[in-house]
Amino acid sequence: MVMAIVLAAGEGTRMKSRIPKVLHRICGRTMIGHVLDNLNPLIDKSVVVVGFRGEEVKAEVGDKVLYAYQKEQLGTGHAVAQALDLVPQEGQVIIACGDTPLLTKNIFQKMLKYHREKGSALTVLTADMEDPSGYGRIIRDEEGKVKKIMEDKDASPREKKIKEINTGTYCLEASWLKKCLGEISNKNVKGEYYLTDLVEILEGQGQLVSGYKVEDFNLALGINNMVQLAQAGELMRERINKGLMLEGVNIVDPSSTYIDCEVQVGRDTVIYPQTIMEGETIVGEECVIGPQSRLVNASLGDKVVFQNSVIVESRVEKEAQIGPFAYIRPESTIGPGAKIGDFVEVKKSFIGRGSKVPHLSYVGDATIGEKVNLGAGTIIVNYDGAVKHPTNIEDEAFIGCNSNLIAPLTVGKGAYVGAGSTINEDVPEDALALARPPQVNKLKAAQRLKSLLLSKNQK
Repeated sequence: MVMAIVLAAGEGTRMKSRIPKVLHRICGRTMIGHVLDNLNPLIDKSVVVVGFRGEEVKAEVGDKVLYAYQKEQLGTGHAVAQALDLVPQEGQVIIACGDTPLLTKNIFQKMLKYHREKGSALTVLTADMEDPSGYGRIIRDEEGKVKKIMEDKDASPREKKIKEINTGTYCLEASWLKKCLGEISNKNVKGEYYLTDLVEILEGQGQLVSGYKVEDFNLALGINNMVQLAQAGELMRERINKGLMLEGVNIVDPSSTYIDCEVQVGRDTVIYPQTIMEGETIVGEECVIGPQSRLVNASLGDKVVFQNSVIVESRVEKEAQIGPFAYIRPESTIGPGAKIGDFVEVKKSFIGRGSKVPHLSYVGDATIGEKVNLGAGTIIVNYDGAVKHPTNIEDEAFIGCNSNLIAPLTVGKGAYVGAGSTINEDVPEDALALARPPQVNKLKAAQRLKSLLLSKNQK
């Protein structure tokens, strides 16, 4: 059996944030969410140790894990002790920090394999750093075995020169953890119970302590402030973008493209700079996205063109064209081959196959059939100050420019609405609706008007 204990009780004061540290997000997922997701394929159960604002952490993580509570933050050894009753008698325990989001499943898997192959009681995940300040140093003997981990505050000048550091991630035999955790003392500069003391305790009992070194130290670093959060985000975005490009996605400028970890993109899709894809967005094959576009929990079919626009929690079906400068609000569906043009806003509406809303229009709470054309400046007036009302525009209807459609309203199949009309009654199938004042031409009045205006201004 393999169990994970994830430490998430700290306040994270250096973040200078009201949000618990482990709940800060990187590429669409909380830090602790990344850790748990990468551990889950390898383990049988997880325990999260919470403390500071623990209820918020529990609400975010949910009931897929067990919880232990650390009332006082008295060190990592004390934190693990709160979960000790949940640890089985046999098997392995992976201990990880909830603020190490860049650790991958592959790293955890390799550490576990190395631990088993060596027959170790404890394996420490280590890394080499050019500037190891603030980190515990790995003390090895002549044979390379780990003999001690010396915390930075307690290290001698000679020990501080060591570049191999403790990442705070461990793999232990459950039996030895249960047997030795109570022997940890708090006789140190900070008066805390360091989990790292287990190295000396186990070594003193003749047990093997190993160190598995991760190749890139950046992947094992904890996040302690907003600067490090941004740096971790940059590294993770690089990882995400590289993975997509290796699967056939053409990201024109990866450094200016922001894609969350849950996003899926089909091959031969081109993503232009300054594009942001968030949440559980799914993009099909052979699409053109961007530049300067934002997609949030959106679904786009194959061969969609989406330029300089925003879509939130909505769907665009194959071969549709969006933008530039369109805004697709939640609960909208844009049908196959439809066009939503510049400065168009669509809210909670269905746009049928091949229909067009080319420019300068608002469509709200509407169902629009196939091959409908909404002229420039068409406004669907869906709100009366108290209730949002629906509008239904049937197939092949034509709405002239600068028309106001006052809901609730139905425009029948093949009907025409004349430009400049304000329509507040249903329009039957194949009818022509005109609702505007009649035009009056006063002959030769233009010159008289100009003269009148000039004389008035001269006074």
